[in-house]
Amino acid sequence: MKNIQLLGLLLVVIGSFLPLVHVPIIGNWNYWKLDYYLAVTCWVFSAGALFGIVNNSVKMVRIFAILLILLFGFTLFAVKMQSLEYFSFMPFKSWQEKLAGIVKLRWGWIVEFLGAFIILLAKNKNK
Repeated sequence: MKNIQLLGLLLVVIGSFLPLVHVPIIGNWNYWKLDYYLAVTCWVFSAGALFGIVNNSVKMVRIFAILLILLFGFTLFAVKMQSLEYFSFMPFKSWQEKLAGIVKLRWGWIVEFLGAFIILLAKNKNK
Protein backbone atom coordinates (compact mmCIF):
# COMPACT_ATOMS: atom_id res chain seq x y z
CA MET A 1 0.00 0.00 0.00
CA LYS A 2 2.50 2.56 -1.15
CA ASN A 3 -0.22 5.12 -1.77
CA ILE A 4 -1.47 5.02 1.81
CA GLN A 5 2.07 5.24 3.16
CA LEU A 6 2.77 8.17 0.83
CA LEU A 7 -0.40 9.84 2.11
CA GLY A 8 0.88 9.41 5.68
CA LEU A 9 4.23 10.85 4.66
CA LEU A 10 2.50 13.81 3.03
CA LEU A 11 0.55 14.40 6.25
CA VAL A 12 3.80 14.44 8.25
CA VAL A 13 5.45 16.93 5.89
CA ILE A 14 2.38 19.19 5.72
CA GLY A 15 1.96 18.90 9.48
CA SER A 16 5.36 20.47 10.01
CA PHE A 17 3.93 23.72 8.62
CA LEU A 18 0.66 23.62 10.58
CA PRO A 19 0.20 25.35 13.96
CA LEU A 20 1.55 23.07 16.69
CA VAL A 21 1.82 25.40 19.69
CA HIS A 22 -0.04 28.58 20.57
CA VAL A 23 1.87 31.13 22.62
CA PRO A 24 -0.29 34.07 23.77
CA ILE A 25 0.59 37.45 22.25
CA ILE A 26 3.19 35.82 19.96
CA GLY A 27 0.77 33.53 18.10
CA ASN A 28 0.94 30.06 16.60
CA TRP A 29 4.21 28.24 16.04
CA ASN A 30 4.89 25.42 13.62
CA TYR A 31 7.82 22.98 13.75
CA TRP A 32 10.12 25.46 12.04
CA LYS A 33 9.41 28.18 14.61
CA LEU A 34 9.65 25.76 17.55
CA ASP A 35 13.12 24.53 16.72
CA TYR A 36 14.91 24.46 13.41
CA TYR A 37 16.92 21.33 14.28
CA LEU A 38 13.84 19.34 15.27
CA ALA A 39 12.16 20.36 12.01
CA VAL A 40 15.18 19.28 9.99
CA THR A 41 15.25 15.98 11.91
CA CYS A 42 11.58 15.47 11.10
CA TRP A 43 12.28 16.01 7.42
CA VAL A 44 15.32 13.71 7.45
CA PHE A 45 13.22 10.95 9.03
CA SER A 46 10.52 11.63 6.43
CA ALA A 47 13.10 11.35 3.65
CA GLY A 48 14.28 8.05 5.11
CA ALA A 49 10.70 6.79 5.19
CA LEU A 50 10.22 7.92 1.59
CA PHE A 51 13.37 6.03 0.57
CA GLY A 52 12.02 2.92 2.28
CA ILE A 53 8.60 3.28 0.64
CA VAL A 54 10.09 3.70 -2.83
CA ASN A 55 12.40 0.69 -2.36
CA ASN A 56 9.69 -1.53 -0.78
CA SER A 57 11.72 -1.88 2.42
CA VAL A 58 9.06 -2.53 5.06
CA LYS A 59 11.60 -2.69 7.86
CA MET A 60 13.14 0.67 6.98
CA VAL A 61 9.71 2.32 6.71
CA ARG A 62 8.67 0.99 10.11
CA ILE A 63 11.92 2.13 11.74
CA PHE A 64 11.56 5.66 10.40
CA ALA A 65 7.86 5.78 11.34
CA ILE A 66 8.76 4.78 14.90
CA LEU A 67 11.54 7.39 14.93
CA LEU A 68 9.02 10.02 13.79
CA ILE A 69 6.60 9.07 16.58
CA LEU A 70 9.42 9.21 19.13
CA LEU A 71 10.51 12.60 17.77
CA PHE A 72 6.98 13.98 18.08
CA GLY A 73 6.66 12.64 21.62
CA PHE A 74 10.02 14.14 22.55
CA THR A 75 8.98 17.48 21.07
CA LEU A 76 5.75 17.51 23.07
CA PHE A 77 7.69 16.75 26.24
CA ALA A 78 10.28 19.43 25.41
CA VAL A 79 7.60 22.07 24.78
CA LYS A 80 6.02 21.40 28.17
CA MET A 81 9.36 21.37 29.99
CA GLN A 82 10.54 24.53 28.23
CA SER A 83 7.36 26.39 29.13
CA LEU A 84 7.82 25.36 32.78
CA GLU A 85 11.47 26.45 32.66
CA TYR A 86 10.57 29.77 31.04
CA PHE A 87 8.46 30.75 34.04
CA SER A 88 10.90 29.43 36.67
CA PHE A 89 11.50 32.96 37.95
CA MET A 90 8.09 32.88 39.65
CA PRO A 91 8.36 32.37 43.43
CA PHE A 92 5.68 29.66 43.75
CA LYS A 93 5.48 26.41 41.82
CA SER A 94 1.71 26.78 41.40
CA TRP A 95 2.26 30.12 39.64
CA GLN A 96 4.85 28.51 37.37
CA GLU A 97 2.43 25.74 36.40
CA LYS A 98 -0.43 28.20 35.87
CA LEU A 99 1.64 30.42 33.58
CA ALA A 100 3.15 27.44 31.75
CA GLY A 101 -0.42 26.28 31.12
CA ILE A 102 -1.09 29.26 28.88
CA VAL A 103 1.11 27.68 26.22
CA LYS A 104 -1.40 25.47 24.40
CA LEU A 105 -0.93 22.64 21.95
CA ARG A 106 -2.74 23.09 18.64
CA TRP A 107 -4.40 20.79 16.14
CA GLY A 108 -1.31 20.29 13.97
CA TRP A 109 -0.11 17.53 16.29
CA ILE A 110 -3.08 15.39 15.27
CA VAL A 111 -1.98 15.60 11.65
CA GLU A 112 1.64 14.80 12.55
CA PHE A 113 0.80 11.74 14.65
CA LEU A 114 -1.88 10.56 12.21
CA GLY A 115 0.60 10.65 9.34
CA ALA A 116 3.26 8.75 11.31
CA PHE A 117 0.76 6.10 12.44
CA ILE A 118 -0.53 5.68 8.88
CA ILE A 119 3.04 5.08 7.71
CA LEU A 120 3.60 2.60 10.53
CA LEU A 121 0.35 0.65 10.28
CA ALA A 122 -0.19 0.49 6.53
CA LYS A 123 0.19 -3.06 5.29
CA ASN A 124 2.50 -3.69 2.37
CA LYS A 125 1.24 -6.46 0.03
CA ASN A 126 4.57 -6.74 -1.82
CA LYS A 127 6.63 -8.54 0.83
